[in-house]
Amino acid sequence: MNREILRISLPSIITNITVPLLGMVDVAIVGHIGNASYIAAIALGTMVFNLIYWNFGFLRAGTSGMTAQAYGAEDKTEYLNVLVRGVAIALAAALLIFLLQKPIAYLCKKWIDSSPETIDLMLTYFYIRIWAAPATISIFVFKGWFLGMQNASSPMWIATLMNVVNILCSLLFVYVLHADIAGVAWGTVAAQYSGLLLAVAIWIRRYGHFWKDIRWRTALQLRKMVRFFKVNADIFLRSLCFIAVFTFIPYISAHFGEEILAANTLLMQLFTLTSYVMDGFAYAGESLVGKYVGAQDKDRLRLTIRYLLYWGVGLAVFFTLLFVFAGEPLLRVLSSDETVIQTSMQYMFWTYLLPFTGFAAFIYDGIYIGATASAPMRNVMFVATAIFFVVYYTLVARWGNHAIWCAFIFFLTFRGVLMALGQKRYVVDRI
Repeated sequence: MNREILRISLPSIITNITVPLLGMVDVAIVGHIGNASYIAAIALGTMVFNLIYWNFGFLRAGTSGMTAQAYGAEDKTEYLNVLVRGVAIALAAALLIFLLQKPIAYLCKKWIDSSPETIDLMLTYFYIRIWAAPATISIFVFKGWFLGMQNASSPMWIATLMNVVNILCSLLFVYVLHADIAGVAWGTVAAQYSGLLLAVAIWIRRYGHFWKDIRWRTALQLRKMVRFFKVNADIFLRSLCFIAVFTFIPYISAHFGEEILAANTLLMQLFTLTSYVMDGFAYAGESLVGKYVGAQDKDRLRLTIRYLLYWGVGLAVFFTLLFVFAGEPLLRVLSSDETVIQTSMQYMFWTYLLPFTGFAAFIYDGIYIGATASAPMRNVMFVATAIFFVVYYTLVARWGNHAIWCAFIFFLTFRGVLMALGQKRYVVDRI
């Protein structure tokens, strides 16, 4: 079982490590070309795009679980239909984002509490990066579909190419063409479209013989599309809760000043690195759990869950030790601003707790998605999100910025515990 898990999780870990590198490269570049306003602008710009794109995160997760179950059941028609529906929705969503970019920018100016310089830099970044919307959302679908087809290597190559293009183009635009923060945004746009082109090329090469088996009229029937939305509605609502928490953190951090916002941004980059490594095994859970649910193999399903949790504990130990002994050097990779570094170190203790409080939540996300147990996963997220805000507003008057991190720890812990308690009922007993 370990071999089967690692066959999917190792490429997924490489893939997921490279995903936060897209953001970390942006932060690192602006951290060396400007002051705290540049880091804050990237943090706020990323927050806005998280708010936009995480609304469509269900396309990756839903596509993965549904495809894996169809693959396990050997239903070729259904896993092809899932891909067609996902891409159609992705392109429609991108068109909607283009049409709403002006209202989105207006709301950002009205709601975000930061300096005029930071807001101007953030909007420069926003208006350029918005052009990557079709590629970004379509890649969600292709990654989920490849994973559901038990193919974890293709997303790895897509993510690797995107990071190479992002690094090279960002450095070119910023340091050679002197495009400042706009160059960072254009580097991200170039990276996203290079990833989409590679995804299409891989599909044509590996799965192009399926083309003749696609039933376009059946796949795009209104009734089928509505059902696709209903199945994914719970994942969509779960994503909204993620958005509420992960956008609230930089939003409320701005109220404490630009140094605190920049410091929290750096610390969240460390958490993001941890989460994407954990998600490598969560993706293995999506793929393998979905396959065994589709194949009605309860014994292999139980064994997969057990081994995934073993790997989660091991990763928690590794990252805790990494942050304890190398936390400050990692921060210095991301920024050369001494004030931001020292401010970050005041809150570094909380990052020591994140791996152990968070690993179960990440692993169970993959397990529940693979089993398409989306309703209980949604309900758990509702409870955990409510706990986050209750803890924050209870502690903020006395604890200040520490209240953000304490609330985040509670958020992660309750998600993991509640999903563990529901494992038998909502996952294993589905077969």
